[in-house]
Amino acid sequence: MTLLIFANGVLDEVAWIRPYFAQATAVWAADGGSKHLFRLGHLPNRVIGDMDSLEPEIQAWLTENQVPFDHHPPEKDETDLELALLLAAGQPDDQIWLFGLLGGRLDQMLANIFLLTNPALAEKHLQLVTPTERAWLVRPQTETEIVGRVGDMVSLIPLAGDAHGVTATGLQWPLQNETLQFGQARGVSNRLTAEKASVQVNNGLLLCVQTVGG
Repeated sequence: MTLLIFANGVLDEVAWIRPYFAQATAVWAADGGSKHLFRLGHLPNRVIGDMDSLEPEIQAWLTENQVPFDHHPPEKDETDLELALLLAAGQPDDQIWLFGLLGGRLDQMLANIFLLTNPALAEKHLQLVTPTERAWLVRPQTETEIVGRVGDMVSLIPLAGDAHGVTATGLQWPLQNETLQFGQARGVSNRLTAEKASVQVNNGLLLCVQTVGG
């Protein structure tokens, strides 16, 4: 079961998203993320946030089609995307694909990436999706499989401190029970040497970024 969530980042093109709808059990928008769905002509199943980023034309489109709103006050501690993710944490969907997290303000973009580490989402598989990249967390004591083409770029970036006991196979520069230090770029720009690779970490969090077809 896969939930699609759209944030209010920058998406220059949106046509590439259409095939993902066929795999979705539901589609949500975090406030201004509705604009991407409006361009696609695809109604969300719900909109979450304070609704301060909705243009009148889009708000009318949503209202006329009776899309449910989870309305929150502007004076809140969480961002609209965070509210959507916390709501998604209680849903049965085990996969959550995220669109529109990047671009625009640097502070919001960084905050969006770090939201992937929220403990409330530990049981979910979140994947950040762009036209050319996929990004997800590798959590302790779990193994992630990377599927792609030989030559695809793969970067392993520690979040929330050093990542210990990192083992990676199927990459140009494999790792065997090694430490990737937070704030250093050692894990950037590796490459697939096979159509499948694997990564695991004993302690810490890794952001795995795959550049598709790169």
